[in-house]
Amino acid sequence: MNGITLTLRVLHHGEKHLAGRLTSVAERHRTEYEVHYVALDLAGWSRAHVQRLAATADRYGLDLGTSSATPVPHLLSTLTGKASEAVAHRPEPGLLLLRDLRELHLAAAENSLHWEMLAQAAQATKDDGLLDLASACHPETLRQMRWTNTMIKNLAPQILTSL
Repeated sequence: MNGITLTLRVLHHGEKHLAGRLTSVAERHRTEYEVHYVALDLAGWSRAHVQRLAATADRYGLDLGTSSATPVPHLLSTLTGKASEAVAHRPEPGLLLLRDLRELHLAAAENSLHWEMLAQAAQATKDDGLLDLASACHPETLRQMRWTNTMIKNLAPQILTSL
């Protein structure tokens, strides 16, 4: 396995993980409408990245499959929603939200570094297909990071000073 295939594999896993985490956070914080809906949209971006990475990996003889992150089953989704509604008026959900946003930010930052590494390898090997992939997906990962960072900046003062 060479460095490019290793990076493709790690990035595929990272994007799959981020899609799953974004979906979980959206479900856990469904009463926070902006978090819920934006996180679901951003999870869709990561699922698309997973599929594009799998298609690109085939060119390198690497089988990553084409499955995207598994959606939360309906029953689990319903239970998570009810639990989130039950604790929505206590201060702990705010801390949970900040923790979730921090973890999402770190996962997106890790993916961003891997997209950058992949782009650099594509330039070094003059692989236009790989460069096109990184150029299309990396900006969306950067947008995921900007969203989590903005949410943390906006929510942290209120949440942390109200405890």
